[in-house]
Amino acid sequence: MHNFYSTNEFESRYTYTGTDLGAVWSADKTDFRVWAPTAEAVQLCLYKSGTPGTEDLIEKVEMTADVNGTWVASKDGDLNGIYYTYLVTVDGKTVEACDPYARTTGVNGQRAMVIDLNSTNPENWAEDRDPNAGKAITDAVIYELHVRDLSADESSGIVNKGKYLGVVEEGTKTKSGIPTGLDHIKSLGVTHVHILPMYDYGFTDETLPLPQYNWGYDPVNFNVPEGSYATDAYNGAVRVKEAKQMIKGLHDAGLSVVMDVVYNHVYEAYDFCFNKIVPMYFSRFDSNGTLINTSGCGNDTASERSMVRKYIVDSVKYWADEYHIDGFRFDLVGLIDTDTINELVTEVHKTHPNVIFYGEGWDMATGITKPNVQMTIQRNAHMVPNFGFFNDTIRDQLKGSVFENTEKGFISGGHFDRNELVKAFRGQTDWAPNPTQTVNYVSCHDNNTLIDRIVLSTREYSREDQIKMNDLAAAFSILSQGVPFFHAGEEMLRTKPENDGGFDHNSYRAPDSVNAFKWNDLEQEEYAKTLAFYKGLVAFRKAHPALRLTTREAVDAVVTNLDCGNDRVLTFLVDGNVPGESAKEMYFVFNGNNHDVTVTLPKGQWNICICGDQAGTKALGTANGEVTVPALSAMVLVKQNSLLMPVLAGAAAVGAAVGIVRALIKNKK
Repeated sequence: MHNFYSTNEFESRYTYTGTDLGAVWSADKTDFRVWAPTAEAVQLCLYKSGTPGTEDLIEKVEMTADVNGTWVASKDGDLNGIYYTYLVTVDGKTVEACDPYARTTGVNGQRAMVIDLNSTNPENWAEDRDPNAGKAITDAVIYELHVRDLSADESSGIVNKGKYLGVVEEGTKTKSGIPTGLDHIKSLGVTHVHILPMYDYGFTDETLPLPQYNWGYDPVNFNVPEGSYATDAYNGAVRVKEAKQMIKGLHDAGLSVVMDVVYNHVYEAYDFCFNKIVPMYFSRFDSNGTLINTSGCGNDTASERSMVRKYIVDSVKYWADEYHIDGFRFDLVGLIDTDTINELVTEVHKTHPNVIFYGEGWDMATGITKPNVQMTIQRNAHMVPNFGFFNDTIRDQLKGSVFENTEKGFISGGHFDRNELVKAFRGQTDWAPNPTQTVNYVSCHDNNTLIDRIVLSTREYSREDQIKMNDLAAAFSILSQGVPFFHAGEEMLRTKPENDGGFDHNSYRAPDSVNAFKWNDLEQEEYAKTLAFYKGLVAFRKAHPALRLTTREAVDAVVTNLDCGNDRVLTFLVDGNVPGESAKEMYFVFNGNNHDVTVTLPKGQWNICICGDQAGTKALGTANGEVTVPALSAMVLVKQNSLLMPVLAGAAAVGAAVGIVRALIKNKK
């Protein structure tokens, strides 16, 4: 059957193209349709509650075979709030399964619920819009956040700890008055909050008062919000309503919402509802009948099959339509074929042209069940022109290989490929046709946090120098052409320590004590200064359109790599001849040496906007001729920018303002 599912014969007969799969509610009746082409019989079971194992069956309704392998039933009356499952008989064996197209469920996702979705909408939901609509993806600054991490620690001052509602509480502070939560995120200046998986996932028991921690890369019900983030996991309407409230609150705060989606595998292949209804249709098998496990999660999704592709496209479109999601990050998208990705992008963009798409395009040798299928990997970026990819080149060149914790990179005195970093700054890594397709980052939820990774590879350096390395990596990745992305907490030197003195590099099931933001850290100067530096970097990027170009040709026209004669110093000149750009020119210096370097500036008077641990849109001072760049730091200078008038003059004044003794300006007339 696994081979037969992918044949033209099967697909031509059993591909259903309608839009009414699942339970379609109205006040007068609810229509049910499920795709079960191999079934001998299907029954609809209606329940009072969504708690599995509860003996509260209302009735069973026989379903009727219909077109293209679907089965249908209709029930009169208002079924809003009634739970249901399907009993499916295949080869004489009957199984009970949740509806793959369930819009919500009861606790732990075993019973679907009929729902009036309009009743879950927040106030003014019809007027809710993406606050960054109309902008290019390169205008985005993406902040990767786990719902629970933001609020779980007592220091957050957030009431709804670990919940959707906690993400959008306003006015929260530490006991000493430091802003936390949403106010902190707003102050950063980021444009998009990337939420780690918020659909219904496995492992976490929603019946527990404090559910087990999990990142959420264990899909169970793709179209249902996760119940452990809701204030009531038993009532299927609550999780829907509160997820929407979170999204509305983020939109009201000027923040777009990216949803992390994991269509490449499921939590348990044999228990996944789609596979129970149509035995193992959703998953790839090898010639021996064994599940293919390139994902490392026990199974790979057969996205090349027509009804799997339809399911993924329908699901993404549903989140964009119903929840107003503004972007999608695809986990291990290298396991999904390019036709599926292009179709879902096209379908979503028909009604939501501003939605952004990106993912992990690692080259993964999964087994494909059809010939001539291309996968969504970096080198196929030209095949999916509206889809971006994480840039592991910039990540590993800056700090060392993600797979070797003690390996150093550009920021830490180790080996690096100068040409690769030059291309990365220009948004022109070999596989990226345009800067819109390169997502630049040095840390995410996977692997060690940035500061932990730096510490592991630079034990011989001082804490002060390690923080400089952190800031240098941030400056390079945030100011490069492309799409800047950073892990929530990176801006406050987030760490994930283990009891043995090491650091947790894979905290997907670690407790809140490891994963939660430690907001009280911001009371210490080194954390507060790092936060201020990140704010300045983001503000500077947002102020300069010349850093947010969308085509390779535009970059070639204005961004030039200059050789200053030092192997560990990268310098770039950016021409301001870009619509909306206030700078005539910008000069970037990235010093990877553990000592100061003196660099000759292009002719003219320059305003220093970024130097050492100071960054922003206001000039810190002026320079011409030569400038001395502190060790392990970035310096950015702007020429004749009317919006950036210098507030200080002279080398001594600049040194005092910047607070870095070694940042001496050598002015040569």
